[in-house]
Amino acid sequence: MRAAGGPNLRPTGFLLPPLPHSVDAARLHRRAILFMVVAPLCWSSGGLLVRLLSFRDAWEIVFWRSLFMALFVAGTLVVLHGRRVPQAVRSVGWPGLLAGAFLAGQFFLFIASLTRTTVANTFVLMSVSPFLAALAARLLLREAVPMRTWIAMSVAFGGMVIMFSDSLDAGRLSGNLLAVGVSVLFALNVTVLRKVHATVDMLPTVMIAGLMSIAVALPLAAPFEATPRDLAVLAVLGCVQLGTGCLLMVAASRHLTATELGLLALLEPILGPVWVWALLGEAPGPLALAGGAIVLGAVIANEAWAAWRGRSPPAVLAPPAATPGP
Repeated sequence: MRAAGGPNLRPTGFLLPPLPHSVDAARLHRRAILFMVVAPLCWSSGGLLVRLLSFRDAWEIVFWRSLFMALFVAGTLVVLHGRRVPQAVRSVGWPGLLAGAFLAGQFFLFIASLTRTTVANTFVLMSVSPFLAALAARLLLREAVPMRTWIAMSVAFGGMVIMFSDSLDAGRLSGNLLAVGVSVLFALNVTVLRKVHATVDMLPTVMIAGLMSIAVALPLAAPFEATPRDLAVLAVLGCVQLGTGCLLMVAASRHLTATELGLLALLEPILGPVWVWALLGEAPGPLALAGGAIVLGAVIANEAWAAWRGRSPPAVLAPPAATPGP
């Protein structure tokens, strides 16, 4: 779960309030980098936490995760806005509602993917989100895509073909397709926000997405199987893995470029598989490892080249809000 730049999506007043010009900008930048390092650390725990649950029903997992996340974000909004919370929620308008719907879809597909394929496959395939966002911007908004990005997308596509060839024999094809679906919804989310030139406070949008997820998942989640231990894990999933990660990302986005956000967000697909590999012994197959290395290498090379040239890539290349490991 991650956030897009573009039309001014940088909120006001979250953790890093406006400060006098005399305040050292370098210190604010370092603090933002720290926030953006911790945010993907939170997101990357999603695969491990889902594996710790005693059940695998995606609808129930989404319900409880969204419930805890929505309560956490609502509490944060109360602390930040007090009685002005309804106004903050209304300010997102219909673009925020549509973005929330796409984000809610990411919640479902992320959990469904984790229950049908390896954590490594889910996170690596989700890392192509910046590429799909760039394609959507090119097709729908007529925004130019740099040649380096076209090359990186071609290389990443080759890596994805290798990963999918490995999943055919392992029965993981549906999980891999769902992970790609997360990236597709992210691209649509970013494109909608840029199309209408929306200025969106990201936290109300995340809460709206959580409420939408709860409404859809509740009728399909019964009969509930979660034990008290499961509920504790799900609370961490909602409040820490998703809620805290999004809050820190929103704060960091005020002082980091899209390139910096993109580079630091790559900690999520890199660390996510490491946790389950090291702690639970879930090792991907050799073809999945090879394909994943190609995909991540292409993404990292694309973002690093943009940083080296000293140019921020198009804002759609910044990571999404909820990617949200959504």
